[in-house]
Amino acid sequence: MWLRLRQIALVAEKLAPVEEELTDVLGIAVCYNDPGVAHFGLENALLPIGNQLLEVVAPIQENTAGGRYLKRRGGNGGYMVITQCDDHAPRRARVEELGVRIVNQFNTDEFKNMQMHPRDTGGSFFEIDEQVGANAHDPDGPWEPAGPDWKAGRRLDRVTGIAAAEMQCDDPEATASRWSEIAQIELVVDGGIPTLPLDNATLRFVACSDGRPEGLGALDITTSDKDAILAAAEARGVVSGSDQVYLCGMRMNLL
Repeated sequence: MWLRLRQIALVAEKLAPVEEELTDVLGIAVCYNDPGVAHFGLENALLPIGNQLLEVVAPIQENTAGGRYLKRRGGNGGYMVITQCDDHAPRRARVEELGVRIVNQFNTDEFKNMQMHPRDTGGSFFEIDEQVGANAHDPDGPWEPAGPDWKAGRRLDRVTGIAAAEMQCDDPEATASRWSEIAQIELVVDGGIPTLPLDNATLRFVACSDGRPEGLGALDITTSDKDAILAAAEARGVVSGSDQVYLCGMRMNLL
């Protein structure tokens, strides 16, 4: 069984300014706005990075899960790590065996979804989904949450993929072990940091260090024009370190 990083969800107080910032700095484009998230009191935008997706959600009414998460983490930031698997049934059985609660799920003819409770996983929302149908398991294959033609929005001039996601945790070792149990993938230690190797990316688990509570804090982005990204980020005042920009409350390390 394989497990890929397919989508990262961010949460923002307002969608439009974050969408504008991401497109300007990273040179990416919106491929889809999902009307279905209105059911949760949210609006969203999905933007391809290579054959993965960056999603931004923002509340459009009071007392939404996204809005509560914003308050808990103190503003814009990372929200969900969304993975793609090749066989959903054993993944679902494993989650049930471990007693992990599922907070949201849906199944269609072409998509199977399972979003786990962050109190049972630690670190962040963890989601395991499967696309079904023709070419469903191809790296460039369809992805129902991103609409009927996500590749129409793909722009590769500046960025080409998401190589890693970093969760800051109250107890990195325990959280990493929990994700390893769920994913059924052995951890590796990279520079003293417990790391979960997926088929196309890695997930790192580090201690909280930026004054914010536990959550998704950073992404490693592979680039084709790092200089253009840094120039656009400099113009907006969002360069946050050597080869790093700060967008939607996230440290984005440019590789």
